[in-house]
Amino acid sequence: MNIFDAIPHRPPFLLVDEIVGIDGNTIRTRKRVDPADPVFQGHFPGFPVMPGVLICEAIVQSGAILIAHLSAGAMHGSVPVLTRLNNVKFKQMVRPGDVLDMEASLKEKLAAVYFMEGSARVNGKLAVSLEFACTAAEQK
Repeated sequence: MNIFDAIPHRPPFLLVDEIVGIDGNTIRTRKRVDPADPVFQGHFPGFPVMPGVLICEAIVQSGAILIAHLSAGAMHGSVPVLTRLNNVKFKQMVRPGDVLDMEASLKEKLAAVYFMEGSARVNGKLAVSLEFACTAAEQK
């Protein structure tokens, strides 16, 4: 599956570099945290840290790719939108040069809502975990 075919996000806001694998209702993805990313000029100067909200977004984008895979094109003409974040836990900072290994799993689907959980790890250590929900919004 091609990331560009799965979700509408594009650089500079595409936060998934590659799909590592899809197994059933779980996807594994990767993001290399580029030290040249302009966000590090202001967050925090002299001690750059990837904003937690961007790590959450990367995990959610991974989930959206999984949804596109599982729906086999049924979402054509719509975009996945985030409707809920729950139980977000930040366990470790993510710094420029780190590699985020992410995982997102579908837990339940009710009508057009996908309930998922996900995580991001750096060098095997948990950085962020969360639960989230997405639905499809019609493109106009």
